[in-house]
Amino acid sequence: MATRTKGFCRFCGKEYTKSGMMKHLKACKERGFEQQPVSKKKLPGGYDLAITDRYNSDYWLIIEIREDAALEDLDQFIRDIWVECCGHLSCFTINGTVYESLPDKDSWWSEAENMEVRLNKILCMGMKFTYEYDFGSTTELIIQVIDHVEGYTEKDKVTILSRNHPMNILCGRCEKEKAVWFSAMEMYNGSGENAYLCDGCMTELENGDEEEAVEFGMYMPVCNSPRMGVCGYEGSNKFPEEFIPPCRDKEGRMQ
Repeated sequence: MATRTKGFCRFCGKEYTKSGMMKHLKACKERGFEQQPVSKKKLPGGYDLAITDRYNSDYWLIIEIREDAALEDLDQFIRDIWVECCGHLSCFTINGTVYESLPDKDSWWSEAENMEVRLNKILCMGMKFTYEYDFGSTTELIIQVIDHVEGYTEKDKVTILSRNHPMNILCGRCEKEKAVWFSAMEMYNGSGENAYLCDGCMTELENGDEEEAVEFGMYMPVCNSPRMGVCGYEGSNKFPEEFIPPCRDKEGRMQ
């Protein structure tokens, strides 16, 4: 049986798989402490969302987002952490309605809405909906509403509650060192042996007889995203590859 990826809980630092984390967050005692109201002013609530790649469930995020945030806020977060490469169009499909980042209202066949709608107008507990980025080389995600919480106190509209750890992928050439480079072309059009490379093996190929294959192999950094290797995506410019909660140090150890 394959090993599922794990991630840290934002509040207590414990490790769980995605399904385990979804259950844990509803009972985490440290989270309950952090969510105590800080003032008498009524605060908006928030939705807990589980976001998973449609084709590889080892990539997952669990976030909390203010209930009065708009779909465009969720779209921007997903772009920032997982998919943004060239400013492609994107869309959500919720209960049969399509919400696009740039709907074409001048086209007689287009029935898409914009993403300015607030989440508390369209989301409900248990709902599943989809997200697509780039209508050419598409990254497809499944999003599930797993909880609604009272009193959202964070400064930002979106808060990461957990995220899968970066996968430990070995170099396909030496099979010893951790891979730091990836080529989708080598994976799908070649033997696959050189799809994942460590720095040492990359240097050997660049200086060896296979230089041309490396040059046109479109190698990009290995990153913690389902869009790795697609359309020049090289990782997030705003978020680190691994989510480390405040209760752990930079190496991921409990403080």
